[in-house]
Amino acid sequence: MALVSMAFSLPTLCPPNLRRVNRYNSGKAYATVGKEASTSLGVRVTEGEGNLPKVVLTSATGSEADVYLFGGCVTSWKVANGKDLLFVRPDAVFNKKKPISGGLPHCFPQFGPGQIQQHGFARNLDWSIVDSENVEGNPVVTLELKDSTYSRSMWDYSFQALYKVILHTRSLSTELTITNTDNKPFSFNTALHTYFRASVTGASVKGLKGCKTLNKDPDPKNPLEGKEERDVVTFPGFVDCVYLDVPNELQLDNGLGDTISVRNTNWTDAVLWNPYLQMEACYKDFVCVENAKIGNVQLEPAQSWTATQHLSID
Repeated sequence: MALVSMAFSLPTLCPPNLRRVNRYNSGKAYATVGKEASTSLGVRVTEGEGNLPKVVLTSATGSEADVYLFGGCVTSWKVANGKDLLFVRPDAVFNKKKPISGGLPHCFPQFGPGQIQQHGFARNLDWSIVDSENVEGNPVVTLELKDSTYSRSMWDYSFQALYKVILHTRSLSTELTITNTDNKPFSFNTALHTYFRASVTGASVKGLKGCKTLNKDPDPKNPLEGKEERDVVTFPGFVDCVYLDVPNELQLDNGLGDTISVRNTNWTDAVLWNPYLQMEACYKDFVCVENAKIGNVQLEPAQSWTATQHLSID
Protein backbone atom coordinates (compact mmCIF):
# COMPACT_ATOMS: atom_id res chain seq x y z
CA MET A 1 0.00 0.00 0.00
CA ALA A 2 1.26 3.45 -0.90
CA LEU A 3 1.15 6.53 1.27
CA VAL A 4 -0.11 9.82 -0.06
CA SER A 5 3.30 11.46 -0.29
CA MET A 6 6.83 10.75 0.81
CA ALA A 7 6.74 14.16 2.46
CA PHE A 8 4.08 12.92 4.86
CA SER A 9 4.75 11.12 8.11
CA LEU A 10 2.39 8.99 10.12
CA PRO A 11 0.06 9.32 11.86
CA THR A 12 -1.21 12.73 10.74
CA LEU A 13 0.55 12.75 7.35
CA CYS A 14 1.33 16.46 7.49
CA PRO A 15 3.73 17.85 4.86
CA PRO A 16 6.44 20.22 6.05
CA ASN A 17 4.54 23.20 4.64
CA LEU A 18 1.54 22.57 6.88
CA ARG A 19 1.15 24.69 9.95
CA ARG A 20 -0.33 23.16 13.09
CA VAL A 21 -3.06 24.86 15.07
CA ASN A 22 -5.32 23.77 17.89
CA ARG A 23 -8.97 24.22 16.95
CA TYR A 24 -12.33 23.00 18.15
CA ASN A 25 -10.98 20.01 20.04
CA SER A 26 -8.71 20.93 22.90
CA GLY A 27 -5.83 18.53 23.18
CA LYS A 28 -5.55 17.61 19.50
CA ALA A 29 -3.33 19.18 16.88
CA TYR A 30 -4.83 19.99 13.50
CA ALA A 31 -3.20 20.61 10.15
CA THR A 32 -4.01 23.42 7.74
CA VAL A 33 -2.80 22.96 4.18
CA GLY A 34 -0.53 25.68 2.85
CA LYS A 35 0.19 24.15 -0.56
CA GLU A 36 -1.08 21.22 -2.52
CA ALA A 37 0.48 17.81 -2.00
CA SER A 38 -0.03 15.41 -4.87
CA THR A 39 0.88 11.93 -6.08
CA SER A 40 0.36 9.80 -9.15
CA LEU A 41 -2.02 7.56 -7.23
CA GLY A 42 -5.13 9.63 -7.94
CA VAL A 43 -4.98 10.72 -4.28
CA ARG A 44 -3.94 14.28 -3.49
CA VAL A 45 -4.29 16.57 -0.51
CA THR A 46 -5.15 20.16 -1.21
CA GLU A 47 -6.76 23.20 0.35
CA GLY A 48 -10.55 23.23 0.28
CA GLU A 49 -13.23 25.65 1.41
CA GLY A 50 -12.25 27.72 4.41
CA ASN A 51 -8.62 26.62 3.90
CA LEU A 52 -9.51 23.22 5.33
CA PRO A 53 -7.46 20.27 4.06
CA LYS A 54 -9.29 17.88 1.77
CA VAL A 55 -8.37 14.71 -0.08
CA VAL A 56 -9.26 14.64 -3.78
CA LEU A 57 -9.69 11.19 -5.30
CA THR A 58 -9.52 10.95 -9.09
CA SER A 59 -10.02 7.65 -10.93
CA ALA A 60 -8.31 6.68 -14.15
CA THR A 61 -11.65 7.14 -15.93
CA GLY A 62 -12.26 10.68 -14.68
CA SER A 63 -14.63 10.25 -11.73
CA GLU A 64 -13.80 12.34 -8.69
CA ALA A 65 -14.58 12.62 -4.98
CA ASP A 66 -13.64 15.14 -2.28
CA VAL A 67 -13.11 14.11 1.34
CA TYR A 68 -12.55 16.74 4.03
CA LEU A 69 -10.39 15.70 6.96
CA PHE A 70 -12.62 17.80 9.19
CA GLY A 71 -15.43 15.41 10.02
CA GLY A 72 -14.01 12.75 7.67
CA CYS A 73 -16.72 14.05 5.37
CA VAL A 74 -17.13 13.15 1.70
CA THR A 75 -18.60 16.32 0.18
CA SER A 76 -18.53 15.59 -3.54
CA TRP A 77 -18.87 12.58 -5.85
CA LYS A 78 -18.73 13.24 -9.57
CA VAL A 79 -18.88 10.70 -12.34
CA ALA A 80 -16.91 11.31 -15.52
CA ASN A 81 -19.48 13.66 -17.01
CA GLY A 82 -18.87 16.07 -14.15
CA LYS A 83 -22.28 15.76 -12.49
CA ASP A 84 -22.11 15.93 -8.69
CA LEU A 85 -24.41 13.36 -7.16
CA LEU A 86 -24.03 14.63 -3.59
CA PHE A 87 -25.28 17.89 -2.13
CA VAL A 88 -23.80 20.42 0.27
CA ARG A 89 -26.28 22.89 1.71
CA PRO A 90 -25.81 26.58 0.89
CA ASP A 91 -25.72 27.35 4.62
CA ALA A 92 -22.77 24.98 5.15
CA VAL A 93 -19.76 26.54 6.83
CA PHE A 94 -16.15 25.42 6.60
CA ASN A 95 -14.71 27.02 9.72
CA LYS A 96 -14.79 24.14 12.24
CA LYS A 97 -17.39 25.96 14.30
CA LYS A 98 -20.00 23.43 13.21
CA PRO A 99 -20.09 20.21 11.17
CA ILE A 100 -20.14 20.39 7.37
CA SER A 101 -23.81 20.37 6.32
CA GLY A 102 -23.86 18.05 3.34
CA GLY A 103 -22.21 15.13 1.62
CA LEU A 104 -21.75 12.07 3.84
CA PRO A 105 -21.46 13.31 7.45
CA HIS A 106 -20.71 10.80 10.18
CA CYS A 107 -23.08 10.31 13.10
CA PHE A 108 -21.03 8.61 15.83
CA PRO A 109 -21.19 7.47 18.62
CA GLN A 110 -24.77 8.67 18.68
CA PHE A 111 -27.41 9.14 16.01
CA GLY A 112 -29.82 12.01 16.65
CA PRO A 113 -30.35 13.61 20.06
CA GLY A 114 -29.32 11.88 23.26
CA GLN A 115 -26.92 12.07 26.17
CA ILE A 116 -24.23 13.87 24.16
CA GLN A 117 -24.39 16.43 21.37
CA GLN A 118 -26.68 15.88 18.37
CA HIS A 119 -25.30 13.11 16.11
CA GLY A 120 -22.18 12.70 18.26
CA PHE A 121 -18.73 14.20 17.75
CA ALA A 122 -17.16 12.36 14.80
CA ARG A 123 -18.45 14.92 12.30
CA ASN A 124 -16.79 17.87 14.05
CA LEU A 125 -13.31 16.49 14.65
CA ASP A 126 -10.34 16.23 12.35
CA TRP A 127 -9.60 12.75 11.04
CA SER A 128 -6.10 11.82 9.88
CA ILE A 129 -4.90 9.99 6.79
CA VAL A 130 -3.35 6.63 7.62
CA ASP A 131 -3.12 4.99 4.20
CA SER A 132 -3.79 5.34 0.50
CA GLU A 133 -3.51 3.06 -2.48
CA ASN A 134 -4.56 2.68 -6.08
CA VAL A 135 -6.19 -0.54 -7.23
CA GLU A 136 -6.42 -0.87 -11.01
CA GLY A 137 -6.93 2.86 -11.45
CA ASN A 138 -9.32 3.21 -8.52
CA PRO A 139 -8.01 5.47 -5.72
CA VAL A 140 -8.49 4.53 -2.07
CA VAL A 141 -7.88 6.57 1.07
CA THR A 142 -8.22 5.45 4.69
CA LEU A 143 -8.90 7.96 7.46
CA GLU A 144 -8.66 7.44 11.20
CA LEU A 145 -10.29 8.99 14.26
CA LYS A 146 -9.24 8.14 17.82
CA ASP A 147 -10.47 9.23 21.21
CA SER A 148 -9.11 12.49 22.55
CA THR A 149 -9.50 14.77 25.53
CA TYR A 150 -12.43 16.40 23.75
CA SER A 151 -14.25 13.17 22.90
CA ARG A 152 -13.64 11.66 26.32
CA SER A 153 -15.08 14.75 27.99
CA MET A 154 -18.50 13.62 26.74
CA TRP A 155 -18.01 9.91 25.94
CA ASP A 156 -15.34 8.43 28.20
CA TYR A 157 -14.08 5.52 26.09
CA SER A 158 -11.02 4.71 24.02
CA PHE A 159 -11.82 3.78 20.42
CA GLN A 160 -10.48 3.73 16.91
CA ALA A 161 -12.60 4.54 13.84
CA LEU A 162 -11.19 3.65 10.42
CA TYR A 163 -12.99 4.98 7.34
CA LYS A 164 -11.99 3.72 3.92
CA VAL A 165 -13.25 5.58 0.83
CA ILE A 166 -12.97 3.84 -2.55
CA LEU A 167 -13.74 5.57 -5.86
CA HIS A 168 -14.62 3.65 -9.01
CA THR A 169 -15.76 4.77 -12.44
CA ARG A 170 -19.44 4.92 -11.51
CA SER A 171 -19.49 4.12 -7.82
CA LEU A 172 -18.32 5.33 -4.43
CA SER A 173 -17.80 2.86 -1.59
CA THR A 174 -17.11 3.43 2.09
CA GLU A 175 -16.13 1.07 4.88
CA LEU A 176 -16.41 2.13 8.51
CA THR A 177 -14.74 0.04 11.23
CA ILE A 178 -15.17 0.88 14.91
CA THR A 179 -12.82 -0.85 17.36
CA ASN A 180 -13.02 -0.82 21.14
CA THR A 181 -9.49 0.01 22.31
CA ASP A 182 -10.62 0.48 25.91
CA ASN A 183 -10.45 -2.02 28.78
CA LYS A 184 -14.22 -1.87 29.31
CA PRO A 185 -17.18 -2.49 26.98
CA PHE A 186 -19.07 0.32 25.28
CA SER A 187 -22.12 0.71 23.05
CA PHE A 188 -22.91 3.16 20.26
CA ASN A 189 -25.19 3.81 17.35
CA THR A 190 -24.24 5.43 14.09
CA ALA A 191 -25.26 6.56 10.62
CA LEU A 192 -24.04 8.14 7.40
CA HIS A 193 -26.27 11.20 6.98
CA THR A 194 -26.03 11.12 3.18
CA TYR A 195 -27.27 14.15 1.22
CA PHE A 196 -28.11 13.42 -2.42
CA ARG A 197 -28.59 16.15 -4.99
CA ALA A 198 -32.19 15.82 -6.16
CA SER A 199 -35.33 17.47 -7.39
CA VAL A 200 -37.48 16.82 -4.35
CA THR A 201 -40.77 16.79 -6.28
CA GLY A 202 -39.49 14.02 -8.55
CA ALA A 203 -37.35 12.06 -6.10
CA SER A 204 -38.40 8.62 -4.85
CA VAL A 205 -37.01 5.55 -3.10
CA LYS A 206 -37.78 1.90 -3.81
CA GLY A 207 -37.09 -1.11 -1.60
CA LEU A 208 -38.70 -0.08 1.69
CA LYS A 209 -42.10 -1.72 1.36
CA GLY A 210 -42.88 -3.92 4.38
CA CYS A 211 -40.30 -2.32 6.67
CA LYS A 212 -41.21 -1.20 10.17
CA THR A 213 -41.23 2.60 10.40
CA LEU A 214 -40.65 5.14 13.16
CA ASN A 215 -42.15 8.36 11.82
CA LYS A 216 -40.79 11.44 13.58
CA ASP A 217 -43.42 13.70 12.04
CA PRO A 218 -45.10 15.43 13.82
CA ASP A 219 -43.36 14.65 17.13
CA PRO A 220 -39.69 13.60 16.90
CA LYS A 221 -39.62 12.74 20.60
CA ASN A 222 -42.51 10.28 20.21
CA PRO A 223 -42.18 8.65 16.80
CA LEU A 224 -45.19 6.82 15.44
CA GLU A 225 -44.64 3.13 14.79
CA GLY A 226 -45.97 1.78 11.53
CA LYS A 227 -45.26 -0.25 8.43
CA GLU A 228 -44.33 1.03 4.99
CA GLU A 229 -47.02 0.03 2.51
CA ARG A 230 -45.76 1.95 -0.53
CA ASP A 231 -43.69 0.43 -3.31
CA VAL A 232 -42.31 3.88 -4.08
CA VAL A 233 -41.70 6.34 -1.25
CA THR A 234 -41.78 10.04 -2.19
CA PHE A 235 -41.06 13.36 -0.48
CA PRO A 236 -44.32 15.34 -0.66
CA GLY A 237 -43.50 17.58 2.33
CA PHE A 238 -41.56 17.34 5.57
CA VAL A 239 -40.10 13.81 5.87
CA ASP A 240 -38.22 12.37 8.84
CA CYS A 241 -38.73 8.63 9.04
CA VAL A 242 -36.63 5.75 10.33
CA TYR A 243 -36.93 2.36 8.61
CA LEU A 244 -35.84 -0.70 10.58
CA ASP A 245 -34.33 -3.93 9.20
CA VAL A 246 -34.17 -2.69 5.64
CA PRO A 247 -32.98 -4.71 2.62
CA ASN A 248 -29.31 -4.39 1.70
CA GLU A 249 -30.17 -2.39 -1.43
CA LEU A 250 -32.41 0.62 -2.02
CA GLN A 251 -32.95 2.47 -5.28
CA LEU A 252 -33.03 6.27 -5.33
CA ASP A 253 -34.48 8.13 -8.30
CA ASN A 254 -33.09 11.62 -7.73
CA GLY A 255 -35.64 13.27 -10.03
CA LEU A 256 -32.79 14.59 -12.18
CA GLY A 257 -32.54 11.61 -14.50
CA ASP A 258 -30.31 9.40 -12.34
CA THR A 259 -31.02 6.16 -10.53
CA ILE A 260 -28.60 5.56 -7.66
CA SER A 261 -28.24 2.17 -6.03
CA VAL A 262 -27.65 2.42 -2.27
CA ARG A 263 -26.26 -0.92 -1.13
CA ASN A 264 -24.85 -1.85 2.25
CA THR A 265 -23.61 -4.53 4.58
CA ASN A 266 -24.31 -4.27 8.32
CA TRP A 267 -26.11 -0.94 8.12
CA THR A 268 -29.36 -2.57 9.20
CA ASP A 269 -31.58 0.51 9.08
CA ALA A 270 -32.27 3.57 6.95
CA VAL A 271 -33.53 7.11 7.41
CA LEU A 272 -35.31 9.33 4.89
CA TRP A 273 -35.20 13.06 5.57
CA ASN A 274 -36.15 16.29 3.89
CA PRO A 275 -36.71 19.44 5.95
CA TYR A 276 -39.26 21.01 3.59
CA LEU A 277 -40.02 24.62 4.59
CA GLN A 278 -37.69 24.46 7.60
CA MET A 279 -34.95 25.03 5.00
CA GLU A 280 -36.84 26.97 2.37
CA ALA A 281 -33.68 28.05 0.56
CA CYS A 282 -32.59 24.54 -0.42
CA TYR A 283 -35.09 21.80 0.48
CA LYS A 284 -36.13 21.42 -3.18
CA ASP A 285 -32.57 20.49 -4.17
CA PHE A 286 -31.77 17.45 -2.03
CA VAL A 287 -33.02 14.40 -0.18
CA CYS A 288 -31.27 12.40 2.52
CA VAL A 289 -31.23 8.61 2.22
CA GLU A 290 -29.15 7.51 5.18
CA ASN A 291 -27.71 4.15 6.07
CA ALA A 292 -27.93 3.75 9.83
CA LYS A 293 -27.51 1.44 12.79
CA ILE A 294 -30.29 2.63 15.10
CA GLY A 295 -30.02 -0.10 17.73
CA ASN A 296 -27.02 -0.06 20.01
CA VAL A 297 -23.89 -1.92 18.95
CA GLN A 298 -22.16 -3.44 21.98
CA LEU A 299 -18.40 -3.95 21.73
CA GLU A 300 -16.23 -5.72 24.27
CA PRO A 301 -12.57 -4.68 24.56
CA ALA A 302 -10.66 -5.41 21.31
CA GLN A 303 -13.87 -6.16 19.40
CA SER A 304 -14.67 -4.40 16.11
CA TRP A 305 -17.78 -3.61 14.07
CA THR A 306 -17.69 -2.93 10.33
CA ALA A 307 -20.30 -1.61 7.90
CA THR A 308 -19.99 -0.83 4.21
CA GLN A 309 -21.92 1.44 1.87
CA HIS A 310 -21.79 1.20 -1.91
CA LEU A 311 -23.32 3.98 -4.02
CA SER A 312 -23.49 3.37 -7.75
CA ILE A 313 -25.15 5.01 -10.71
CA ASP A 314 -26.62 3.19 -13.71
